[in-house]
Order: sequence, then C-alpha cells, then structure tokens
Amino acid sequence: MPLPQVAIVGRPNVGKSSLFNWLAGRRIAIVDPTPGVTRDRLVAPVQIGERYVELIDTGGMGIEDIDRLTADVERQIERAIAAASVIVFLVDGRAGPVPLDEAVAERLRGVGKPVLLVANKCDHPKLDDQVGEFYKLGFGDVLCVSAQQHRNQERLLRWIEENLPADAGASGPGPDAALKLAIVGRRNTGKSTFINCLAHGERTIVSEVEGTTRDSVDVRFIKDGKTILAIDTAGVRNRGKVKTDVEFYSLARAERSIRRADVVLHFLDAPKRISMVDKQLAGYVLEHFKPAIFVVNKWDLVKGRLVTGEFGDYVRRVLPSLDFVPMAFLTAKDGKNVQQVLDLAQSLHKQAGTHVATGALNRVVHQALVDRPPSDRANRQGKVYFAAQVAERPPTIVLFTNGPQLFDNTYMRYLIKALRDHLPFQDVPIKLYLRNKRRDDAESDAPKRPARRSRKRSKEVGQLWDV
Repeated sequence: MPLPQVAIVGRPNVGKSSLFNWLAGRRIAIVDPTPGVTRDRLVAPVQIGERYVELIDTGGMGIEDIDRLTADVERQIERAIAAASVIVFLVDGRAGPVPLDEAVAERLRGVGKPVLLVANKCDHPKLDDQVGEFYKLGFGDVLCVSAQQHRNQERLLRWIEENLPADAGASGPGPDAALKLAIVGRRNTGKSTFINCLAHGERTIVSEVEGTTRDSVDVRFIKDGKTILAIDTAGVRNRGKVKTDVEFYSLARAERSIRRADVVLHFLDAPKRISMVDKQLAGYVLEHFKPAIFVVNKWDLVKGRLVTGEFGDYVRRVLPSLDFVPMAFLTAKDGKNVQQVLDLAQSLHKQAGTHVATGALNRVVHQALVDRPPSDRANRQGKVYFAAQVAERPPTIVLFTNGPQLFDNTYMRYLIKALRDHLPFQDVPIKLYLRNKRRDDAESDAPKRPARRSRKRSKEVGQLWDV
C-alpha cells in the first residue's frame, strides 16, 4: 500500500523548502533567497505518530521562471496537489497576506482535500498576533510555526495526522531500497529523461535549458519485485565556473548523491567529447570506490558515424584509470537499452558484495608475486606474508607485508589487475591496504594470520591504494 502524501504549497519565498527539510530531519531541498529555486517535486518519508507519510516539496506558485520553465513547474505542482491526501498551504507570517497568497488560495478552494493554513517565519510568540488577516483566505485556523527557530513542529505534525484519512498511512516507511543508483553527469546529458523513463511518467522536468535540475530528486520504482531508488542530480559543471549559491548547493548535493549510492551511472553525451568536468566527476566516483557504469546517451545521434567499439576505445584512452568500468549505450528518449543498464547495475552491486575465501585470495596474490616479483628498493625486496578480504562494498583487501614503502605505484597497479583478472571483481573498484607485519611474525613466510595484539603494541605502518 503506497504511503499517503502531504504536499507543501504556496507562493515563492515563504519557506517551503526550509519547512520540508525541517520536517524531514535533514537537508534535502536547496534553501536560497532566490525565488524559484525549487522546480521538481522533492519527496521524503516522514513519521507522524504511529504512521508514515511522504512529504512533498513543490515550486513556488505564480512565479515566472527565468528559464521559461513556468509551465513545467506548474505541472509539477498540480501533480503534487492531485496526489496529496493533505495539503499544507504555507504563507509568510511576517509579511502578511499578499495578492499572490490569495491567488494560491483560489486554486486550492476546490481541491476537495484538507488544506492546512500554516504561517511560517513566526520566530517568537509576539508575531502570532499578526496572522489574523490570513483568516480572510477562508481556510479556518492558522498555525504559526518557524522552520528556522524549530517552533511548533509537534503541533504541525499532530494537525497533519488528525487530517489524514483514517485508512491512510503505513506502520513503516516502506521497504528499504535494494539498490541505490546515482544518475550523474555534466549538464544536458539526458539524466532526467532517463529518470522519467524509469518512473514511467514525468517525474522530473526535462528541458534543453542547461541547469534545469537543481536538487537531487529521489525516485523509487519496482523491478523484479525489488525496490530501486534512482537519484537524479543536477548537471555538474567545472567548480571554477560555479557562480551562484544555487549552483554550489546543486554540486554539493550531486556529490552527496554519489556518496550515498550503491552504483553510479555516469552519463556521457555521445555527440560530445569527454570534458574536464567528466574527468573530475569520474575521479570523484573512483575516490569513493563506487561501482560505476559509463552510460553513453543519445547514441541515436551518432549511430552510423561511430561504432560502440571505437567510442569505448576513446573513453579508455581518456580515462585510463577507469578501464575496468563497463559501458552501456542507450537512447533514454526512446527507452532503448534502459532495462539492460538496470540489469548491469544490479550485477555490479552483487559483484561488489562478493566475499572471497582467504585461501583463494592468497593463492592469487602468491601467483602474482611469482609471475612478477616486486623490484628491489633500498636493497630490499617487498614481500607479502598474508592477504585477507576484510569488507565488501567496496571489496577491501589487506596485504600484510615487510614494508608498504617497498611497493611502488606501478607494481600496485599490476597487483590490482591480477586481483581483478582472477577474482570476481572484474568491474568494480578494489580498496587495497598495505600493512607492515610485525618483525617477529615476518621471520616466517608462511601465510598465517598474525596473532591479535593490544593496541599499545601496534605500531604498524598503513597505506591505502585506490587503484
């Protein structure tokens, strides 16, 4: 049973996104004084009493979008109102009623659903006496709150709960997502089109205007009986060209989406060359050891002029450190190959969660050392006494050695490649730690696990290789 929805609506700059973040308990929506920052519908599960609802943030009603997306924003607002069980009509308690508030009230009078009139920015009780004029809007009582000062949150939640349909609301927020996908890339690569294809509807605004998406938008859908969360993100641009606070927050949320994802779909624009932004984004994904897929979108525009093999070779040349990342070619506009991308993402998630037996791992490491021993450094040769996988997602392997400094970057890349070639981690990043084994343990080359010792005696030198 789907969760009931509670939509927050109102004119621009009354604090809808601030209220949304406040009730959700975390910063999801971008909050900025610039009117019209929010465009898409943002959704977050919120517990109210014993039940859960989906809280929806919407764009400001009645504003002319500077990028001529007014009709798209209004359509998103109408869909939120249509789907909502309860509507929170937010106004500015300090400014008092303005003509645009009356226009919003006129749109809400015929919806046939509970409309709760809430006055935000009432930071202290003295301001409560100034909200009397809002009664003329015709929605009865006015509740004074302050998202900034955390005032009257419990009263607002209780009021929402009292107006929910008796049979609405679940005892839990719904099943956790079996897979979280971050959809990232530079501007205008078709990320929102891909999201709408997954959602089988207009879940996010699609436009040729660069920077249409500003927030990170979570979209849940079901595939093969499993819940998958797709996170649409703002198009990334070079940090040096970020000029406004909104662009800065959009970039920060895109990076946060990468960190919280299980698999990253890095969208590339087939007709365009890979840019410095793509390289920086790919580096950020690798830095956080996220399984990734290079999704080459708009392939229909170059089909006949390019073949997949040629484009794949081009990507490998430009991004050699990510030569293990698989590649998919699709046309999101037509939904072509979208399901294959989802299947590949699920396969990568499973691959990253694999645990290799210690014996098998040590045999691979031993054979790699035999096939190509490390070069001498300072008249010493590097040795690996023991290897163990200590974690999954990402696969994390520790090598106990006679000195991490005896293994240079080139050899570590060779060793990582050997692990990837012979272990089930062909397409995912591997986190590799080198640790200095104790002197008394190093006297024997037998691959035995070192005995546990107290923290006081531990003076190991550790080094992380993220190749």
